[in-house]
Amino acid sequence: MAEDDLQSIVDELAERLERSVAIDDPAIRLLAASRHFGDEDAVVLNRSVPAETSETILAQGVASWTAPGLIDVSGIAGALPRLCAPVRFNGLLLGYLWLVDEKGTFREHEFTGAAESAERAAIVLYRRLLLHQRSQVRHEVILRDLVSPDALVRAQAVEDLRAEQLFPETAMHFTAFAVHCRTEAATPSSQEVALEAAVEDGIRAVHNDVALMVVNRARAWILLAQRQPPPELLNTTLTDRITSRFNRLAHTDTSLVFGIGTTVNRLDAVRDSYHQATLAARAAILVPSLGDVARWGELGPYGLLLKLSTNDLVDASRVPALDALEREDTHHVLIDTLHAFFDHGGNIRRTADALKVHRATLYQRLKRIERITGRNLEDGDDWLTLHLGLKVRALATAFRAHLDGGE
Repeated sequence: MAEDDLQSIVDELAERLERSVAIDDPAIRLLAASRHFGDEDAVVLNRSVPAETSETILAQGVASWTAPGLIDVSGIAGALPRLCAPVRFNGLLLGYLWLVDEKGTFREHEFTGAAESAERAAIVLYRRLLLHQRSQVRHEVILRDLVSPDALVRAQAVEDLRAEQLFPETAMHFTAFAVHCRTEAATPSSQEVALEAAVEDGIRAVHNDVALMVVNRARAWILLAQRQPPPELLNTTLTDRITSRFNRLAHTDTSLVFGIGTTVNRLDAVRDSYHQATLAARAAILVPSLGDVARWGELGPYGLLLKLSTNDLVDASRVPALDALEREDTHHVLIDTLHAFFDHGGNIRRTADALKVHRATLYQRLKRIERITGRNLEDGDDWLTLHLGLKVRALATAFRAHLDGGE
């Protein structure tokens, strides 16, 4: 059997039984389908299965089947009765072979034929799996080297990628995406598997260009290589698809955040985009107001502050003027007022409205803040010291909370 004979397997069985035949992967995504014999239903005609349909099928335990059986389609709109034959190689589930019948009256020779064809398909899919895994491991090694701190290692990775001929000779645009779980606490193996499957499913949204991935426990990153700069729609599709798939598979309370680096035009500059994406993902974890998808260049002061090492960040958060304010401000009224004042650019009216206080009350609070901190809010350096100090303290607090959640 040739490696590329999956289509011939479904065609041969369909002609012999005069029934529609299809093969899906373990996630119920179409791999091959025969011509129809008037027995097609809405599911077959659409060629793509909605998430709720695949979940209904998987809920019947087909992933654990070792022999053909019948699927209950009563809960699937527009679906006809179907026979499911698991495609397994040495016990490893590689997909499902389907027969459709309007009346659901499958005979013994049809069960036998489905099982035999599933065995042949398993050989084809196992060969494909081995080739894919070897290629994926090779690409992961190269990608890790591409962002290595060693310049010689990075240079060799660039040459290796060119030797792989993954990208055309024309000018390309490279963008790094970082994918992080919000918490890395005792990452269960099921979550690791869910993340890898979700990222792999997400990059299938990239049709005309190249997307390579690296997954490591609770983190992953993607290198997107395109002939044109990535449109925002593709970025959204990619992140939404990964999130949706992860949520369906993980069954945990954790969620995903994404960091997107700037687009670069050279392979030897991918390391810059990678570090930007990683910092952006870190910002999304530590600063929830940024949302689940953080883009480098849109992080405000956090883009600069997160370049600090963890120790430097914690050390920088110890601002004597703010420590003094916090000692006297037991109810955080003055700290909250200072936050609001800076967030509204020092505009008294908007700050008072946000705090729901009279302007006279706001002025009194600001004067008290100046007295306690020994800083003048009309002095640019003093303004910067207090404003930046608040940002650093917020980051340090969030970082400690993140560490505590990971212990």
